[in-house]
Amino acid sequence: MDRTISLFSAEATGPGLPDLAGLLCCQGQITGFGRTAARLSVLVDEPWRARVLARECRRRGADAQVAVAECGRPQVRTSFRVDLLGLAEQWLRPGHTGPAEDDSGKAVPGGFRLSGAMLRMWALAAGRPEPGGYLLGVDPLAPETHEELLSVLAPLGVQARLLGPKAEQPAVRVSGRRKLAGLLELIGEPPAGAEAAWPELPPAGERRERTPGEARRGAPAESSSQYLLEAVG
Repeated sequence: MDRTISLFSAEATGPGLPDLAGLLCCQGQITGFGRTAARLSVLVDEPWRARVLARECRRRGADAQVAVAECGRPQVRTSFRVDLLGLAEQWLRPGHTGPAEDDSGKAVPGGFRLSGAMLRMWALAAGRPEPGGYLLGVDPLAPETHEELLSVLAPLGVQARLLGPKAEQPAVRVSGRRKLAGLLELIGEPPAGAEAAWPELPPAGERRERTPGEARRGAPAESSSQYLLEAVG
């Protein structure tokens, strides 16, 4: 199927080191070594993600290795590199050199502009489909970044919402056929082996499932007494 590539799409430009900021939008961590070098690392849930991310890092000139972290999860980690200092300086809060036990030390940089290539890296590290939508994981150690990440998604036309505190894992959710199609246009085709983790478009014309208590468009909201009567039959 012919399609027009967006100027913001991951396919619009060649791979570059700034794309790795997409890993910091999720659970990726950056660690500085004085003012001389920095290291990027990310824990993932499946071995294929680690392999693909290591390959993507190498395509951008950052040698990366796959290992098993102490927690038993697959991990991708670069060496300490001078050319990653820029990411550390941008993403680490003043006084922080990297993640601590319960604090990543990260903050979304002022004026940060997300690109399709960064979004693709984010999806490869922490994206997963769910019925009628797609989840992009965010860093549980950096809760203050979650709202800001919503604001940097919006200029790309990706309207999303944060999952509530009862969610199993913190994430932003994209739902609706048009929004998912826009997300797919931005992140491009999945690499081999990642198909099951890529966004899926619901069938054309499928109606979005209403949340409990949501009123029909143009219809008055149900009163609490009506809701109780229906609930008890």
